[in-house]
Amino acid sequence: MTTTPLSLYLHIPFCARKCPYCDFNTYAGLQALFEPLSVALAREISAAGAARGRPPVHTIFLGGGTPTVLSAGQLARVLDACHQAFTILPEAEITSEANPGTVDRARFADLRSLGVNRLSMGVQSFDGDELAFLGRIHSADDAEIAFAHARAAGFDNINLDFIFGLPQQQPATWQSTLQRGLALAPEHLSLYSLIVEEGTPLAAWVASGRVPAPDEDLAADLYEMAQARLAAAGYQQYEISNWARRHPAGGSFQSQHNLTYWRNADYLGFGPGAFSGEQGRRWSNLRSPAEYIRRSDAGQPLLDSEEQATPALAMGETMMVGLRLLDEGVNRAAFQARFGRDVSEIYPDILTELAAAGMIEVTPTCVRLTPAAVLIGNRVFARFLPD
Repeated sequence: MTTTPLSLYLHIPFCARKCPYCDFNTYAGLQALFEPLSVALAREISAAGAARGRPPVHTIFLGGGTPTVLSAGQLARVLDACHQAFTILPEAEITSEANPGTVDRARFADLRSLGVNRLSMGVQSFDGDELAFLGRIHSADDAEIAFAHARAAGFDNINLDFIFGLPQQQPATWQSTLQRGLALAPEHLSLYSLIVEEGTPLAAWVASGRVPAPDEDLAADLYEMAQARLAAAGYQQYEISNWARRHPAGGSFQSQHNLTYWRNADYLGFGPGAFSGEQGRRWSNLRSPAEYIRRSDAGQPLLDSEEQATPALAMGETMMVGLRLLDEGVNRAAFQARFGRDVSEIYPDILTELAAAGMIEVTPTCVRLTPAAVLIGNRVFARFLPD
């Protein structure tokens, strides 16, 4: 039986409307699949927990898509399956994503009654024109109202997502979005630069000249603006795209689930297209919700792909994701415990070169990015991946 607590990711592949920039495995207009998908998802969770002897779990994340399009009963089914199949620790962080356009006071109360204790709300912007460009179904006022409803339902750990670097985005508009977001005093903020993903409507718009491509220099300016504004408001930037407030009882509101990914620890993903990583093995489920349901009902495998990471790849990926943690970085003791060698033995020349260039700091306990290298982190990460 696994003794190190796992993280569980539950993928709900449904949205009220698919946003033009999104390349996630999500679909609109499939309401007829909500019920059978929840049944199939609970079945997959049950089988995985039984096969592993009900191992301990310290985080659960309901993502998508928009989990809150499911009914309270359907969400209860999949969360009950988690509790039956795994040993959910008393202090477990249980997060649900929430679209401000699909939730109301009653839905937030339902989530709290189901044991969800953290929300991640996809606000993205407080500007009406930007929300329309991004294809969001909510208004700025809707987002503020939804936040108030979440607080009234008892949520005291809320993350707000925002997107910056939109084509021709005005710095004043970004400042206004940050100001309105901070005025709500969320415990956590996630800020993501707009990426033009292949195969999305946004990519087609850019290719046809309908909209200009995002400006990387503008995005960098907006990012640095946010860094300064959030630091002044008392938020700690603990990861390249994530900020958290200090917890009144000590510690902070850092996302415990996402820390699993950044520490390259084990997690299990359930649902169509979900990915898992356990003991160096990585695998993913088939993407089609209808086929996922059909195979589940027929007792057939849900696997789409799998691989066993080589030691070189596992070490490189541990460096890549760990360096995203700006203070913690890659913990040298944890790295050695996992791989049997210190980072300085594996990457002596790379560490020396990057440190000399002022891009990383090598301490007795960790390796981490310097503030000067945050905007060019991808160049640093690539140095640790095998050719």
